[in-house]
Amino acid sequence: MTTELTVLTLAALLWVVQFTAYLAAGHGKIDLGHAIGPRDTPFDKPGVCGRLHRALSNHTEGLVLFGIAALVLTVSGQSSGFTAACSWIYLIARILYVPAYAFGWTPWRTVIWIVGLLATTVMLLAAVL
Repeated sequence: MTTELTVLTLAALLWVVQFTAYLAAGHGKIDLGHAIGPRDTPFDKPGVCGRLHRALSNHTEGLVLFGIAALVLTVSGQSSGFTAACSWIYLIARILYVPAYAFGWTPWRTVIWIVGLLATTVMLLAAVL
């Protein structure tokens, strides 16, 4: 397995950890009826619970692009030490993003997000150039 696919798998496991953290933070703070219902109407996710939910949503969005980059590089045989390093940078940024969002580290949350996006963008560019 390429480094890019290994990191993709670790990033997917990070998603599970983030989801679990979000559930734990919301335990007792979110109305159970809304949580188990059809969620037709938005409901409040207070404090850290809301921030963890937004960080999880952000990770879900970023994981799509990173997954595309990792798969394209692997399937096309273009995986390299450079793209592997970009993969690790992406994962480290995503790991750091969780506490940065949860604890409101301004402006670091945005800086960390940009680093992760740039790492993914460079991987995508490496695949087509």
